[in-house]
Formats: sequence, structure tokens, C-alpha cells
Amino acid sequence: MLRTLGRSLLAASHTDTIFALSSAPGKAGLAVIRVSGPRASEVLTRIAPGIKDRITGSYLPNPRQAVFRRIWHPSSGDFLDRGLVLWFPGPASFTGEDVVELHIHGGTAVIRGVLDALGCVDAGFRMAERGEFSRRAFENNKLDLTSVEGIADLLNAETEAQRKQALRQAEGGLKQLYESWRTQMLKSMAPLEALIDFGEEDGIEEKVIDRVVIIIRSLRASIYKHTDDNRRGEILRDGINVTILGPPNAGKSSFLNRMAQRQAAIVSPIPGTTRDVVEVALNVAGYPVIMSDTAGLRDSQDVIEMEGVKRALRRIDSADIKICLLSLPDLLSERSTPLIHMTRDIIDPDTLLILNKCDTIPGSPAVINNSALIRRIFAMSTPMHIWTLSCETGEGFDKFMNEFVEILSDKFDPAAASVSSGSVITQARHREHLKDCLMALDTFLDDPYSDVVLAAEELRQAAGALGRITGQVDVEEILELVFREFCIGK
Repeated sequence: MLRTLGRSLLAASHTDTIFALSSAPGKAGLAVIRVSGPRASEVLTRIAPGIKDRITGSYLPNPRQAVFRRIWHPSSGDFLDRGLVLWFPGPASFTGEDVVELHIHGGTAVIRGVLDALGCVDAGFRMAERGEFSRRAFENNKLDLTSVEGIADLLNAETEAQRKQALRQAEGGLKQLYESWRTQMLKSMAPLEALIDFGEEDGIEEKVIDRVVIIIRSLRASIYKHTDDNRRGEILRDGINVTILGPPNAGKSSFLNRMAQRQAAIVSPIPGTTRDVVEVALNVAGYPVIMSDTAGLRDSQDVIEMEGVKRALRRIDSADIKICLLSLPDLLSERSTPLIHMTRDIIDPDTLLILNKCDTIPGSPAVINNSALIRRIFAMSTPMHIWTLSCETGEGFDKFMNEFVEILSDKFDPAAASVSSGSVITQARHREHLKDCLMALDTFLDDPYSDVVLAAEELRQAAGALGRITGQVDVEEILELVFREFCIGK
């Protein structure tokens, strides 16, 4: 309630009418300029005037209906452009205030002229700050913080998977989930508050607390399951870090080039060509992948090469997915001993293993099946998946790509989330508040019977942690961080 009152006071303090270009800057066939505030309707009488309606006596168009109008400068009277005008009277608008949209031609001079005209309407008109339209929508209870963050992610989405995740959040998926949990906590507090206010009777208190404990245990299990997600939402939002690792001359750079479908890394028969991390952003079947080629793993007296190996090891430690490339000819030769040690130290059950250069081994599948050495390596390292392919000819690459996409889908598809809503944690701040919530619930469950007042307070703390995610309580300190993610005009 305090947060709602705070929002109302903030909304009441908005006396300025703000405007900005809401479409992308630069030359285009169309540009959209948004105006929001208590005096937005003056745009329709002073800049884009229409004919007075004979029935209503108003110069304003019908709400949410596009009308064609000429646009004039309020000071000089110059004709600036002609375009479509839309009128959204508050509170039925994006911001909850009166809103006007001007759909004009997207030339640089046209946009500059119309923005200048808006600034000359009155002293109460000014350019919007970054994210100010969305902030006003939040303060007028049109959006919660998770929806605002979803809109920001939607604007920044570069792949289909990111778009789906952001859209689900912008549509209120996380809000509905967190508010349902918060509501259950508040309802569970009610009988405890009644015990505090109206006293205790023999046998009654314990039965009341028993019922609350059952509800809170179930709720805690749901929240914990939600957090036990391997950070899939955050990883998808920021990009899936895939690190290519292996010994020198295993074909790591050739693999990166084939994935990127361009010459992203230098390929050479000389061992140790790659000294630094080569990073390429890819769209793999709708998933945002940041793929890194790293230095070959080996001991060396070359100071620069060893620095490259150190960087490779750091990148391996932080990878979301590891792809290890080994040279099939080397595995079957006398040079296999170092590879055995490397596979034991580097490859784990989460590693994807590729045996490269199969084109140089006639009948390679049969050779692999009959090789005791290779079976020994597999037994020691137990990688998640194994493929045999050739980065040079492309043999086996289509099979790898099809199965790699399935792995990405299993690990990072938001629709496969652990909760029925399909919503996942997408921000570090969400996870921190959920941890605070779980800590409060754990404290409550440790001893809910000895002190009813303290027990109720722990539930209040848990509900407050969820409220901070959606913006219901105590969020002033994070508002700047959230709305800073927006461009001007949103």
C-alpha cells in the first residue's frame, strides 16, 4: 500500500509534458514521435490542428483512431510535414497519461523540425529522458518492474529465443508468478496476525500454525525449484558462452570458421597459431551464442603462448558449454599420450567432444569402434556427446549441428522452465531477492511455534523480498538502474 501511495504521489508530480522520437534514429520511410503528459492534447490544437467536430465541439480526433493532418510550427507558422496523428487519452494509454503519437516522414530534417516545434509549444514541454515513458507507465501502475525489464530485453533481443523470453516477461509472466507467491504469503500471515491481535487459546494456536507451515513448505519448494534453473534465463538474455578447447592443430579455428561461415580465425598448420581468445557472436537456430576459439592447450616455453593458454583456461572455467576438439589421426598415432592426460584433466560429463579430421582416416567409424585407445579415453573422460566429423570437408557437420541445436533447446529454451508458467529468472537482482525470500522462509520453518510475532515477521520479510522484484515495495534505489537500460523515447 505504501508503494502504491508513493506511485500516486510521483504520478501527481508529473507536470511536464514530455516528447521524444520513439522509432529508431536515422533516415527511414516513417518516424514516430510520442508525446505524454497533462498537456499532450495541445499538440492536436497547436501543431496538428483539425476541423472542429460539429457534434462534440472538440478539435481532438476520436481516441485510438488514426487521422491525417498537416503539422505546423507553433511559433513561425511554417508547414513542417503531413502524417498520421493518434490520440490516446489517459489512463487508457501506455504511460497512463494523455498521449499523442505523430507518424511522420522519417527524414532527418523533418524529425528535427517537428521536435523543435514541440519544444516551442510551451515552457511545460520538454524532451524525455532515457526510459522516462516507461518509468511513467510504472509509476501510474500500467507496468510492474519485471514487465519494464521485459520490454527493455525485447528491444535488445537479437534472436528468436531472446524475443520469446522477453515477450513472455513483458506480458507479465514473472509478475503473475511472483505476485501469486506473495499473495499466498500474505494470506498465511493473516491467521498469525489474528493470534497476535486477539490472543491465544489452548490448542488453537498450534493448529493454526500447523496449517500455515504446510502452505509455506509447499511454497518454499516451488520457489526453490524456480531458482534451481542453472541460470538458463540469464544466460539466454546475455548470450550462451561456448568455448572451443583442445590441443594445438586439432582444428579449433577451422571449426569456428565453419560455425561462423566466414574466416573469423586464422588457420595454419603451425602449432600455436591462436594465441588469444577469438570471439564470434552467432545466431544458432534462434539461440544467441558467443563462441570462443582458444589457444591450444600444451606446455610451452613461449611466454606469449603460455599467456594464451592461461586465458584459454579462464574461458573454459566460465563457459556455459565446452566443445573439445581432438585430432582423430593424432589419437590413433604415437602422439596420443599427451591427449590422454589432457582428456582426463579437461573433459568432464558436461563437455561435448568432437573427433576432427575423419576425412584423413579411411573407414573412420570402424577404426574408432575397434580402437582400444579411443575406448580408453572415452571411459576416462565420459563426455556428454561425441561426434566424428571433418571441419575441412564438412563431413558429419550437419549431424553435429542438428544435435547441437537440440542441446541448446534442452538447456536454454524458456518453454522448458521448471515452473508451469514457463517463466524464468532473467536478472541477477531477481535471483538475489528470491534468495532473501528463501532465507526468510527457512528461518520461519526452523521454529514457527515459539514466537508467533517473530514468525509473522519472517513471512513479512519474505513477501517484501518478492515485492521488491515486481516493484510493489521499496524499490527507489533500483529504479535508475532499470530505466537506464532504455533508449530515449521508450
